[in-house]
Amino acid sequence: MSPNELDESAVPPSGDSRTTPTRRTFIATTTAVGGAVVAGGLIAGSPLLDTDEAVAADAAPASRVSLTVNGTRRTVTVDNRTSLLDLLREHFGLTGSKRGCNAGACGACTVLVDGHRVNSCLTLAVRLEGAEVTTIEGLSDGDRLHPLQQAFIDEDAFQCGYCTPGQIMSGVGCIKEGHTGSPEEIREWMSGNICRCGCYVKIVRAVEQTAGRK
Repeated sequence: MSPNELDESAVPPSGDSRTTPTRRTFIATTTAVGGAVVAGGLIAGSPLLDTDEAVAADAAPASRVSLTVNGTRRTVTVDNRTSLLDLLREHFGLTGSKRGCNAGACGACTVLVDGHRVNSCLTLAVRLEGAEVTTIEGLSDGDRLHPLQQAFIDEDAFQCGYCTPGQIMSGVGCIKEGHTGSPEEIREWMSGNICRCGCYVKIVRAVEQTAGRK
């Protein structure tokens, strides 16, 4: 059979005008029909999403909160999703509290809220109405350092310094809580604060010194 000749099996039976659509024809037809339906809906003035609904979805809920930060009363309106860490750093310019893991695992963002240690990256600002917050900037009295700040200098309890604000704030909380009975107890109660430079021995000594054990 020459190349121009067709195999009889490939020719549909005579008298049968029906043809089976190929996969390519089916996809092309379906796409065209679907596009026409969508276009027709838009042209007819029926948008897929109402404009007002879209604007409402984009507008994040906000709340007004008043709290005392380092002895100063502050009132601000913030997105309900704003963390205390973002409030301190982005709204109040208090950048001493560091952003480490942003998941509450490293302790670099530790501050005191009503005298208790908290991870500010996990604490919602809108939950702190009327609270008193103390950051590393609020520990010193003018040029006079807090005893634990001075102890960190005396014991050389830092290297890169990134975790130091959180370590000091956690240490202050640990002392107030009375968990300084032994080096082991200090390590246990400050285990949530990670020092990637490995200055743990000197950090414990600084806390001991401030707690009056040395």
